[in-house]
Amino acid sequence: QVQVVESGGGLVQPGGSLRLSCVVSGSGFRIMTMGWYRQAPGNQRELVARITSGGSTNYIDSVKGRFTISRDNAKNTVFLEMNSLKPEDTAVYSCNAKLNRSDYWGQGTQVTVSS
Repeated sequence: QVQVVESGGGLVQPGGSLRLSCVVSGSGFRIMTMGWYRQAPGNQRELVARITSGGSTNYIDSVKGRFTISRDNAKNTVFLEMNSLKPEDTAVYSCNAKLNRSDYWGQGTQVTVSS
């Protein structure tokens, strides 16, 4: 059974940085496409960044140049490095793992950008 657990959220000032981590238990991590999503109050959930099993990445325009997604297959972990954070980045960030036709979600971690 696949389980997804995020960590690393918190309160940070505008311009600051955070690194989110997502650990996936179970088999198949190496062939999973991994994504970070976020949802702010009153907004729909949106895909922030995605990394394929081959390491290809894509980002929404609003985070390009500021966020970096990466993965460590030896540790079944995907990271989201977030720099130059803005108040509009405030949201619950959730990790998604796609394997074949199945989706697995973590519980989410709160990121708040505020002075």
